[in-house]
Amino acid sequence: MAKDTRLQKMLADCGIASRRKAEEMIASGRVSVNGVRASIGDKVDVKKDKVTVDGEPVRPVEEKLYIMVHKPRGYLTAMSDDRGRKCVSELVEELGTRVFPIGRLDKDSEGLLLMTNDGEFANLISHPSTHVPKIYRVTVRPGVNEEQLTRMSVGMEIDGHMTAPATIRVLEQQQGRVVLEFVIHEGRNRQIRKMCEAVGLEVARLKRTAIGGVKLGMLPQGQFRDLEPDEIRRLRTAAQKKGAQNKAKAEQTEGKKNAGNHSNAGKGQRKGNLQQNRGRRR
Repeated sequence: MAKDTRLQKMLADCGIASRRKAEEMIASGRVSVNGVRASIGDKVDVKKDKVTVDGEPVRPVEEKLYIMVHKPRGYLTAMSDDRGRKCVSELVEELGTRVFPIGRLDKDSEGLLLMTNDGEFANLISHPSTHVPKIYRVTVRPGVNEEQLTRMSVGMEIDGHMTAPATIRVLEQQQGRVVLEFVIHEGRNRQIRKMCEAVGLEVARLKRTAIGGVKLGMLPQGQFRDLEPDEIRRLRTAAQKKGAQNKAKAEQTEGKKNAGNHSNAGKGQRKGNLQQNRGRRR
């Protein structure tokens, strides 16, 4: 039996979840292969093996869907919740086909959320190496000064990690409140809220308005629509372009490191030869 496909990839291809989420499902014991509890690293024969999630058989995706949802505040970016809280899956029930979120918006945030049943597409857009730009409209209190904007823009330590540089500008400024636009390239948990909190700002409202050049526009809150083919292409292009840039930077850094090692090795060899020649002259 040709078990040549990683289980998490198979689950993603079948529209169950993104690869990263599928790995979490496997680790938590929710996935079985031929009646046996699966483990991270397992491979399957997609044509012969019987894979189940929570006891339900996994079937191939017949039609790939790409959805834009205007997530309201109060909804979890999840397919289900054991505490009975509202989930974004409820907003797309009428589709009749399972789709899952790409990335996340926290419960108290609103705005653009992408959903799909295409695991490869989800992995491309959400993978940490691609850093697809995301735009947020953020209302903060009581006000903001240049020092606070600079600290958040250049990068700051959040939960033990430095954030990447962000682009932040003031859209509106009134007594006791300011509306900011954040452009970030990461997707850490509650990142913008934590950045604002670190400089003494209270977030009153946070709304994502665009991802990779695709805008929320006038889509009503709680509603969804299919992505246009051009929007799908734009998202793919943004992810692939950024991924290629990051790969090139990594290769350049590695090349400089290797060149430095060779240079140091050469210096050591030259030093050894010099000492040897001095010994001969003596």
